[in-house]
Amino acid sequence: MEAPMSTQEIIQALTDLPPADQLKIAETALQHLQQNRQSLTKEQRRQQMEIAAIAALDDYSTNSELTAFTALDGEDFYEECEQGVN
Repeated sequence: MEAPMSTQEIIQALTDLPPADQLKIAETALQHLQQNRQSLTKEQRRQQMEIAAIAALDDYSTNSELTAFTALDGEDFYEECEQGVN
């Protein structure tokens, strides 16, 4: 039996395919993931969300473009708008 392809091998093979085939594979993979998610228990879904949040934490701590709008936190935007309208 042949060993399964590694993630890197799959990604490389995917980039060698025409865009229409890449899209078909992406759609099929997404459908597969959605079906698997529906079979998870509430606790398993919670654990997946926790893992995803931890993974995203690094992106949000190192990429200022993802947090650019937090510079507005604490400002009273609506009050400033009302003063500009009057």
